Amino acid sequence: MATFLYRLGRLAFRRRHFVALIWVALLTLAGVGAASAPAAGNSSFSIPGTEAQKAFDLLEQRFPGMSADGATARVVFKAPAGEKMTDKPNKAAVEKTVRELGHGSEVASVADPYTGHTISRDGSVAYTSVKYKVSGMELKDSSRDALTKAAQDAREAGLTVEIGGDALNSMPETGSGEVIGIAIAAVVLVITFGSLLAAGLPLLTALIGVGIGVSAITALANVLDLGSTTSTLATMIGLAVGIDYALFIVSRYRAELAEGREREEAAGRAVGTAGSAVVFAGLTVVIALVGLSVVNIPMLTKMGIAAAGTVAIAVLIALTMIPALLGYAGRKVKPAGEKSRLLGGGRKPKNPDRPNMGTRWARFVVRRPVAVLLLGVIGLGAAAVPAASLELGLPDDGSQPTSTTQRRAYDLLSEGFGAGFNGPLMVVVDAKHSAHPRTAFTEVAKEVKGLKDVVAVTPATPNKAGDTAIITVVPKSKPSSKSTEDLVHAIRDKGADTAAKADAEVLVTGSTAMNIDVSQRLNDALLPYLALVVGLAFLLLIVVFRSVLVPLKAALGFLLSVLAALGAVVAVFQWGWLSGLLNVQQTGPVMSMMPIFMVGVVFGLAMDYEVFLVTRMREAYVHGEKPGQAVVTGFRHGARVVTAAAVIMIAVFSGFIGASESMIKMIGFGLAIAVFFDAFVVRMAIVPAVLALLGRHAWWLPKWLDRMLPNVDVEGEGLRARSAANGTEDERELVRA
Repeated sequence: MATFLYRLGRLAFRRRHFVALIWVALLTLAGVGAASAPAAGNSSFSIPGTEAQKAFDLLEQRFPGMSADGATARVVFKAPAGEKMTDKPNKAAVEKTVRELGHGSEVASVADPYTGHTISRDGSVAYTSVKYKVSGMELKDSSRDALTKAAQDAREAGLTVEIGGDALNSMPETGSGEVIGIAIAAVVLVITFGSLLAAGLPLLTALIGVGIGVSAITALANVLDLGSTTSTLATMIGLAVGIDYALFIVSRYRAELAEGREREEAAGRAVGTAGSAVVFAGLTVVIALVGLSVVNIPMLTKMGIAAAGTVAIAVLIALTMIPALLGYAGRKVKPAGEKSRLLGGGRKPKNPDRPNMGTRWARFVVRRPVAVLLLGVIGLGAAAVPAASLELGLPDDGSQPTSTTQRRAYDLLSEGFGAGFNGPLMVVVDAKHSAHPRTAFTEVAKEVKGLKDVVAVTPATPNKAGDTAIITVVPKSKPSSKSTEDLVHAIRDKGADTAAKADAEVLVTGSTAMNIDVSQRLNDALLPYLALVVGLAFLLLIVVFRSVLVPLKAALGFLLSVLAALGAVVAVFQWGWLSGLLNVQQTGPVMSMMPIFMVGVVFGLAMDYEVFLVTRMREAYVHGEKPGQAVVTGFRHGARVVTAAAVIMIAVFSGFIGASESMIKMIGFGLAIAVFFDAFVVRMAIVPAVLALLGRHAWWLPKWLDRMLPNVDVEGEGLRARSAANGTEDERELVRA
């Protein structure tokens, strides 16, 4: 591996014009494809094998014109103070709005509040439901514009009007935080390298990689049905790993220059050694992201594969474009320890023989490994305590910022009709094989009405054939509450008993039931996914480190950091700690995708630091150093770079905390705090403490397993042997001369 990458690095350095041309051409091609493709919308959501999805599919068959998966909008009206919605002027304004909404070519139906009895008891609030023929992803801008115009006309008549539902969903806004994150990354790189040019290389290559990845996602969005959040998540992860991978290679290149090597040779060795770590670190991230497909939720699978593709591009760019750009930079990129003149280069250091911070910290840990280990484990354990109270759910309009019309519509409906009106349940009764379908419909409605936490049950609405009916159930509690989840299960249990007697089938669907099924699917998949990802990465790390205990320690440390990060997410987004500081306007259940997504992404990113830091330790150990000294050597060369990489990744992820969409905000915070725990507590404290305690046993590998494993040579032993052979040959030439 190291020898192949060494040759690749030297080739890219020599053929830099060709390499740069290839990447610029790929960026241009992807950009043209993105510019000519239709804008991405919201991905069609389906969960194969769940009851809610089965009911949706049944409705498509039995109610052909219903568009069960079509976009919906709820236009909510509130009368001025002291007036009612039944007053003539207000009624006229609402009826005019209903007529305007019905003119759209994509509109399937519009319900009149006065004939549908959707007016609150006190008469202050009313709403109309608009059903579209197409999904939110396919809805045209003209239909959205018509919806907002009709609402504005009603506002001009003196009413308060807000719009809820998925018809107005748009791309999430990340705000200025993303730019601030990149700016912080730039400052950290300048401090790390002491050179503006060297600092600019990782930023440039990361932006090119993300540009290619996101442009490709945008170009394929409609073809592959990719959601609006897919490109945002790919940007988040692609930027973080792209900067880190380039940072590792540029840092090693400067270290090779400091040892007196020629620039082409230094580029080859940097790619051969640090590049090997980048390849395996990237592989763990890709495994973790692609592994999300085991959950069998198409949207999550697509998000994982798209992000994995962006990571793969970041790896390829780091291995090829970085050495090419180093060739262009020439002597402007200084050896390690030297700074550019602009940043103070040329001055003599005050204490040239003083060990760096990484060396001093490693020596401290090696002297007191038990104390450091206990402090780290207890600290992460304390942070993980809130995770015991974890409640999972999916965000609805109630989790939107109060500045949005969706959130205000949600609040108006809760005020006028109760919280449950924001998440009605759709009970589908399939009586195709029943001798008395209408009796089955009536019995199911009667049983459901008698359940706890039910506010209203509409009469059954049968299809033309009379073999299937829809019953709408309004819960008492809000959609994301535990009470509503219990009600869904109660309806399914009760419906199964009733339907068995009448030879019919009862299914519960709707957005609320769909969210509950998604949460259940994710909960069930978490342990198998964890076993798959950790198992595959464990095998990969055995190959890299040629050790059993080091990969085991890496996996256990990762679990500690993830549990601590989940505890922090619960404390902020569920309990409300620091919610004002982070602009979390609505606390509630943690997004059900969060644990499994965090496991996937953080495991891959955590292995970046593990691979880069521990390969330097193993490299020193393989070359004859004692275990304790090898830990110190690894920190002397790698601590500064890993610290910079972690700060950069935290800054990039933190930039997404300012996003308008709660899912992006939560993921940004969760990943940032997880990287903090993993990099600074696990990798920089617990890992060296454990290695110091284990000594030579840390690198133990059974002989039979050693014979079976391929030798990937991440430490660059082959390069050292090659260099020694070349040196011997040079000596022979001198003797002959």
